[in-house]
Amino acid sequence: MTHASTGKVVVNRAMSLDGFIAGPGHVMDWIFEHMTSATFPDVMAATGAMLIGRGTYEVGKRMSEERTGYDGGPQFVLTHRPPDEPDPDVTFLTCGIEEAVVTARRAAGDKDLEILGADVAAQCLQRGLVDEILVYVLPVLLGDGVRFAPPGLDRIDLEALDSVQSGGVTMLRFRVRK
Repeated sequence: MTHASTGKVVVNRAMSLDGFIAGPGHVMDWIFEHMTSATFPDVMAATGAMLIGRGTYEVGKRMSEERTGYDGGPQFVLTHRPPDEPDPDVTFLTCGIEEAVVTARRAAGDKDLEILGADVAAQCLQRGLVDEILVYVLPVLLGDGVRFAPPGLDRIDLEALDSVQSGGVTMLRFRVRK
């Protein structure tokens, strides 16, 4: 069976050196003190669509003024309860995670599907739906917040592919071993 696209499913996230992807209260503004979508332009160029968890979508909406020029293609938000007011830039999905990945991946065409959000990423990893993980390690210690992987996630073996530095940010790329 061949895949309709050549793009990969990629979990993409920034992380503090002590392993947090968001600070206390899900605060993420510290990320934009260190990087923008222009920090690693090849990643954005390879992204055809994004699948985002509802919590990450809400945080992103609050921070949207700071995120100008961030175009990763169509955005899909996986949620149990779509908002009352539709967002013209987003498609809200209420299906299961596998169907959400198929839908968003189809929209990505031959580019990558970027997975954003701790819960959605953990669900995708748990079900073997992820091809690669990109981690941007930022030069900051947060001390508390949302961990990279939630408690209860089974062991997942990775193969280191490469690392690239841009300013104070180090990007690590891993292939998920299936």
